[in-house]
Amino acid sequence: MKHHQYALTPPMGWNSWDCYGATVREEEVKGNADYMAKHLKGYGWEYIVVDIQWAESGAVSSAYRPFIPLEMDEYSRLIPATNRFPSAENNQGFKPLAEYVHQLGLKFGIHIMRGIPRQAVHQNTKILDTDVRARDIAKPNSICPWNTDMYGIDHNKTGAQEYYDSLFQLYAEWGIDFIKVDDIADSKLYGTHAEEIEMIRKAIDNCGRPMVLSLSPGPAPLDRASLLEENANMWRMTDDFWDIWELLYDMFERCYKWSKNIGPGFWPDADMLPLGHIGIRSVDGGASDRYTRFTKDEQVTMMTLWSMFRSPLMFGGELRDNDEWTYSLLTNPEVLEVHQTGFGARQIYRDHDRVVWSSNGLDGSIYVALFNLSDQKQLVKVSLIDLNIQTEEAIIRDLWKRRDEVSQQGTIGYELKPHAAKFIKVEAANLSGQS
Repeated sequence: MKHHQYALTPPMGWNSWDCYGATVREEEVKGNADYMAKHLKGYGWEYIVVDIQWAESGAVSSAYRPFIPLEMDEYSRLIPATNRFPSAENNQGFKPLAEYVHQLGLKFGIHIMRGIPRQAVHQNTKILDTDVRARDIAKPNSICPWNTDMYGIDHNKTGAQEYYDSLFQLYAEWGIDFIKVDDIADSKLYGTHAEEIEMIRKAIDNCGRPMVLSLSPGPAPLDRASLLEENANMWRMTDDFWDIWELLYDMFERCYKWSKNIGPGFWPDADMLPLGHIGIRSVDGGASDRYTRFTKDEQVTMMTLWSMFRSPLMFGGELRDNDEWTYSLLTNPEVLEVHQTGFGARQIYRDHDRVVWSSNGLDGSIYVALFNLSDQKQLVKVSLIDLNIQTEEAIIRDLWKRRDEVSQQGTIGYELKPHAAKFIKVEAANLSGQS
């Protein structure tokens, strides 16, 4: 499918939600883009994404304010609030900010809610290049249970596709590269909005600009995998993910269930990485301004699972406040090689809280991740036979430490601390010219 070409490897970027909630401002977006261009671009990080409520001038946190007026053009399309995004003045929208990001060699994305603004329906404003108006295409009984901004769109109505086409025509003019559409993969009230997903897919195709399509929130249902693959590049398989161990523990089962529905251009999404300095103006995740509550072992476990599974990597913290440890998690070339080029990821086994995954390297090596999900130290091991290694001896390289280890015979095993992981590259000894 053509749109799969837009994301042949899992996207890597920064999203404003975990640190700024609904309130991010232009100077903060530019600051994080500058950091990414200087420190992360060389490792494959490339997307800068402005999350929800950018059309609301008075947003104060991640707590949505119900029925608040939003900035909107005459054709029922939301536009950036100029007090937060000054470069959007004079009807320029996000075009100047996108150009700033592009000049850094990066790509720019935005979050939108499915549907049409309620205020457009109540005011019965125009739809571009049609004789219909907002009220004619709206589905007022199709609402989001956690945000009051939008009504759904009735795909059977004349003007419905034209409205989505007009949205993405505008986004193409702005230079948007990545679209995160919310209240659509699993709307909580109505399940998956298949018709609106299909209209959005058609609108992107019609606009003439390649855009990666990300669908939220989750958990997207596994039985809709074909619909999601046929229309999107990534979709959330979880609700909002935060720095809480129980949520990370639960992700192992989600990754296992989705592991056969991954391929070039379509990526089940384990959600953002709540690392570094988060909660600056966000009250989600159970705490305000903080550094991640994950321990260092838990952070490594998360990055190992996301990389092995090949989830998109969207960093949620304020990049400019990264310490050396956080930076090291984002810039390990050997771990990122697994994320970008590994294939055939699968769970080898799960024995209570001992979990082992493997995937294949392009050079014929095997990547292995061993996890201890328990609250006690314990041995986690896997046999070479289970890894399809037919020799008695294996050569081991620790990917996080970036160093070779003593080769092991028959079985690979490690004593792991609670909530810890070991991420290794394994080669059969005879393949490397060793006995």
